Amino acid sequence: MNNKVLVKLIVPEIDNTFDVYLPINKKIGNIINLLNKAINEITDNVFPISSNNKLYNSVTKKKYEPDVLLAYSDIRNGTTLILIS
Repeated sequence: MNNKVLVKLIVPEIDNTFDVYLPINKKIGNIINLLNKAINEITDNVFPISSNNKLYNSVTKKKYEPDVLLAYSDIRNGTTLILIS
């Protein structure tokens, strides 16, 4: 599992939390799209697919830029992230 990190993902719009493995070799923008589609599917379309979703660190409130590789961010195992549209 050296190529993935386990994070806690909070999705306030649906008042739910998920434990998710994220690939470290993907850009944050691609990860946001994957998360968006997966959560939409898991919730039977309750969480709408949107191109405006943003990913934030729950502790530092830092917004992650879509063009940065996850490996070059401060996201590590145990990080809590917030997905907001």
